[in-house]
Amino acid sequence: PQYGIVLDAGSSHTNLYVYEWPAEKENDTGVVQQVEVCKVEGPGISGYSHATEEAGPSLAQCLQQAEEVIPSQQHQETPIYLGATAGMRLLSLENKSAADKVLSSVEKTLRSAPFNFQGARIISGQEEGAYGWITINYLLGNFKQSGWTKFLHSLKSLSETSGALDLGGASTQITFVPNKRYSESPENLLYFRLYGKDYLVYTHSFLCYGKDQALQQKLARDLQASTSTVEDSSLFDPCFLQGYQRTINISDFFKNPCTSAEKKQFPFSQLYIQGEGNYQKCRRNIQKLFNKTNCPYSSCSFNGIYLPPLQGDFGAFSAFYFVMNFLNLTSEQSPVALDKVASTIETFCTRPWHEVKAAYHQIKEKYLSEYCFSGAYILSLLENGYEFTEKNWQRIHFLGKIGSSDAGWTLGYMLNLTNMIPAEEPAVPPLSHGSYVGLMVLCSLVLVSVLLSAWLL
Repeated sequence: PQYGIVLDAGSSHTNLYVYEWPAEKENDTGVVQQVEVCKVEGPGISGYSHATEEAGPSLAQCLQQAEEVIPSQQHQETPIYLGATAGMRLLSLENKSAADKVLSSVEKTLRSAPFNFQGARIISGQEEGAYGWITINYLLGNFKQSGWTKFLHSLKSLSETSGALDLGGASTQITFVPNKRYSESPENLLYFRLYGKDYLVYTHSFLCYGKDQALQQKLARDLQASTSTVEDSSLFDPCFLQGYQRTINISDFFKNPCTSAEKKQFPFSQLYIQGEGNYQKCRRNIQKLFNKTNCPYSSCSFNGIYLPPLQGDFGAFSAFYFVMNFLNLTSEQSPVALDKVASTIETFCTRPWHEVKAAYHQIKEKYLSEYCFSGAYILSLLENGYEFTEKNWQRIHFLGKIGSSDAGWTLGYMLNLTNMIPAEEPAVPPLSHGSYVGLMVLCSLVLVSVLLSAWLL
């Protein structure tokens, strides 16, 4: 087997993935498999902006794990890539020199590992969306329809691809093949030729609309709208559970490019947030993040961004999956209807914090405290942002893994950079050796019986 390594340097943490594939089957769909995932301890690399030299060494333990998984004689030929996403896009906007120093620290560490270093870079939101779409369709076997499979696919009309919905901490992406060729917003369209077939893909990435940054945006707006906080430094928040309290530093809060527009002077340096646990009020507050008033196109998602009519099934992964899975809303056997999803999240939001904390003591407090907000935010994004309805809600499939591989952009990134998906269909026999021999035997028997019949007649 051959191996490849991709590090997904997200806004809240970094994951290292090891992929494996049989060398002689490089161009067959579905042969690349994830064999290892390692979660790097500590924050995402953008969290090292004040101690940039520590960003690289933070990856050492996971690199050691990869060394143990991959046979040592193959280390030097194993490509290793690092792609940084929206956390680093934001840091780059806020402080370019800190972002550059973080990347050079990371590069130094990766170059010192025994693998074949292929680059560490910040990928664009559009790339993140496109590679996520490639990953899920590759793993679902939607690309390569050659020989008999092509015939079977045309019978079942299964050749359509799945859309991809990705939610991180700092950005969110929507990517799918629209029904018609739309030319209204060319910058949102990407063209791919994969396995001899053309795909025109719509994709858009919303920076600041990942779940963590959306929460920051909401808090900044709530703080602006609240008159009481001018004299008093406490804010009641309907998206946190009743009894929950959190303190935030005002100076850190408005440094972020996602919230800096809301900045104004406050007579206090810290803000005390107290949970109210009110789902309906929480949804109303979140709604204000999606500006639906101005649309220069025939249809928009929000903030004046073009969105063609939704088409086909969608795989929703990353935080979409983690949050919905926590709330037991990811069942594929009997997908949950939209109204039931809303009532489940509402019920969770009404639970008191002390009770939830006791029931889920093994979950980190930061994540646990935000599940009410995250659940309400996901519904708002999908329903109000992208306009999924009761009718097409069940076309969304919440995916953690497909087979043994995590759904996400990393596999698509590696497949693209190693040229593992050819533009043209590989010239391989459409039948396996066994099927070919069987067919030859069958043809011989038919020929013999025809000759025998002719001779007897």
